[in-house]
Amino acid sequence: MATPLPAERFLAALRAEGVTVVEHPGWRTHNRNHVGDWGPVAGVMIHHTVSTGTASSVEMCFNGYEGLPGPLCHGVIAKDGTVHLIGSGRANHAGAGDPSVLQAVITETYGERPPAPRFHQGSPGAVDGNSRFYGFECINLGDGKDPWPAEQLLAIERVSAALCRAHGWGARSVIGHLEWSDWKSDPKGFGMPTMRTRVQTRLGKDPSKPAPAPEGAKPQPPALASFPGRSFFRAGRSSPLITAMGRRLVAEGCSAYKSGPGPRWTEADRLSYAKWQRKLGFRGADADGIPGPTSWTALRVPKTSK
Repeated sequence: MATPLPAERFLAALRAEGVTVVEHPGWRTHNRNHVGDWGPVAGVMIHHTVSTGTASSVEMCFNGYEGLPGPLCHGVIAKDGTVHLIGSGRANHAGAGDPSVLQAVITETYGERPPAPRFHQGSPGAVDGNSRFYGFECINLGDGKDPWPAEQLLAIERVSAALCRAHGWGARSVIGHLEWSDWKSDPKGFGMPTMRTRVQTRLGKDPSKPAPAPEGAKPQPPALASFPGRSFFRAGRSSPLITAMGRRLVAEGCSAYKSGPGPRWTEADRLSYAKWQRKLGFRGADADGIPGPTSWTALRVPKTSK
């Protein structure tokens, strides 16, 4: 198990995986930490909302409803693949579940599926899932007929991989609510074993390199530059990549430049990058202004010619 990611690192992990994120006002401090533990975390849990409409579903998950106050998850995944962040900390999404499932997720020792759950909220021996899992609610009626668009399934894959990558987990740390509690059926309409296969495949790839677009697809954003290593960023280094990095830092509001970025690595680049690291939540020696792989991937620097 692992220490939960603070809000800024959670956001950075999602963005680094290519997730399209919308930040709901107040999400960074919206939680249920006052009623129970948050962490250590063991995995990611996927749900369906039994609702339609993005705005109304996001508001429902943010506020909750009678008998179940919000947040009801950490992020709401819309039909178009946009992920709306609504909470950071303990959320009312998992409830109590099967301890054997939790152990199987922690050890990642199960096969296609975790052991069948035999416990639920209120049953003797059930364990608290709200303290152990990140939760994502996906907008879907949950009737087995409401479609799951490709964009939405890709977003589920991406958010799951992002958190697995951040914590060093494999895809067996991603489960559906129906695999946690014997009272639940969500998500209904796609199989979690197939989704875990997708997540594991993604974890074997560089998130900064998108897959080739299918024929007839809309033009994709520019390819992103791979992290060149910390030793690349040293006094005297001159490269178009440094200019591209500087322009992204300016776009993110992290400029310490007096006359704009250029190709030669300077103290202004280091100070600007340190601002970016602090924006992501890094502190102390982790915000020294020298790019690292996590912060670099989150910055999304476009690839340049050599």
